[in-house]
Amino acid sequence: GTISSYFPTSVIEGMLVAIGIIIIKKEIPHAIGYDKAHEGDWFALETGSNSGFFTEIINSINYAHVGAILVTVVSIGILIAFNKVAFLKKIKAIPGALIVVIVGIVLNEVFIATGSRLAISQDHLVTLPTASSFQEFFGQFTTPDFSSFSNSKVYIVAATIAIVASIETLLCLEAGDKMDPLKRYSSANRELKAQGIGNILSGLIGGLPMTSVIVRTSANVNAGAKTKLSAMAHGIFLLVAVVGIPSILNKIPMACLAAILIMIGLRLASPKVFKHMWHTGKHQFIPFIVTVIAVVLTDLLKGVGIGLFVSIIFILRGNMKLAYFFKKEKHLKGETIRIDLAQEVSFLNKAAIKQTLAHLPENSKLIIDAANTVYIDYDVLELIRDFLNFGSKDKNIDVTLLNFKDAYLMTDAEHVHSEKEAINEKAMSTENA
Repeated sequence: GTISSYFPTSVIEGMLVAIGIIIIKKEIPHAIGYDKAHEGDWFALETGSNSGFFTEIINSINYAHVGAILVTVVSIGILIAFNKVAFLKKIKAIPGALIVVIVGIVLNEVFIATGSRLAISQDHLVTLPTASSFQEFFGQFTTPDFSSFSNSKVYIVAATIAIVASIETLLCLEAGDKMDPLKRYSSANRELKAQGIGNILSGLIGGLPMTSVIVRTSANVNAGAKTKLSAMAHGIFLLVAVVGIPSILNKIPMACLAAILIMIGLRLASPKVFKHMWHTGKHQFIPFIVTVIAVVLTDLLKGVGIGLFVSIIFILRGNMKLAYFFKKEKHLKGETIRIDLAQEVSFLNKAAIKQTLAHLPENSKLIIDAANTVYIDYDVLELIRDFLNFGSKDKNIDVTLLNFKDAYLMTDAEHVHSEKEAINEKAMSTENA
């Protein structure tokens, strides 16, 4: 699980933007009424766009449906209103996406009842299997063929799926942590264990392998979710809806779902992200934009691999010395933990620094000194900044930052040249208070 700590921010951000672009590209045909591919079919997202990026969009124009376009426009308008209108933004109990689905169903039912040409046919609606009895419902499950245990090809396919799904999960987990407004870190090992157990249970009833998906994570974060209860509730609601009201779900126009996903894609691929990465410098922007292009033109794993390779080239320009020196010192105010950063601190040192900060005792005093540092990678600066603003407060750790360059934008750093001055200043401020 610790492999997730070795994906640099530029690559993760590039992956998120690329996913946003691909989502928009895949959902535009659904938005105008061309539903050749299944809604939510992310296989093309994983394997790239072999037929050309704009080919499917251009081809779908020939099959445009006015009713579907109208539903899409109304749906996007509702979602924008829920994001922009003050009193609607405060309504957390009723998300805009739910209103979009309800309005879409009502609109199409009105079209059908009035015999309008705008009516959307069943081909452009959600299609779920419906069961009239429990026996028919459980008959949809498929039990494993245990005789295949002797087939060596099964193990090869299983290992391939496990490796690919695990890597994608770690990528999405790291991306999800970036989205977290509280900047917490998820347990990668626990996530992989849960995914493994879930896939075993899913396989026993004929289900497909699962993996973390950034779209659902983004939906939960945008809805204001802050704990893993949101993911559990998400799954329970889906199960109840699919089992309990499939006939109602089958009335949902594909255009509604396309509008929701297009808005999610726009958030992931926001121009603000490009602007932010541009201002972080070429060491971050070039791997970022390479990752975006590579993922869009190839697939998720290949694109991330290309972006990671480019990022490593930039990082290896600096030398790979020890990231920091750790020691405990005694002062008048008690024992102080001191971390002196080395001359070069790259994102490859992020995991070691993260582990050190995570194991600091509560109610301790910490000095992080960058006096000897020439270069600190953006990922490490972000880690220190998040620890200063969030992690240290959770454990009541008194943090002093020394000699960080102004360019690092460590707004809470004390730009002094000796720890005695910093400690004396803090002691005087405490006494005055």
